[in-house]
Amino acid sequence: MTVYAQSGDDLLLSIRLTPGSAKEEIGGGWTDAHGAHWLSARVRAVPEKGKANGALIALLAKQLDWSKGAILLESGDTNRLKRLRIIGGGSALARLTALLENWVEQT
Repeated sequence: MTVYAQSGDDLLLSIRLTPGSAKEEIGGGWTDAHGAHWLSARVRAVPEKGKANGALIALLAKQLDWSKGAILLESGDTNRLKRLRIIGGGSALARLTALLENWVEQT
């Protein structure tokens, strides 16, 4: 199950976010009705005024050991399904994809 794609030097990541969760975590995969694959993530922040999106970016930055400023929300501002761009992620493709694949395999 692939939840990422390389775009030049960047990495595009598909995430299904659950805001207002009891804990913050990344792990597990989800497939939508069209067969697209998404990485599951949960954050404590509520989905108002971009708080949940900011919490997701902070969580990803911490877990990937990546700069928060280099993770951008491409789409899904007010939707659970989000696409994020990890700037420069293509240069660390092997390390990042190993982490992403481990997260997808979690239940």
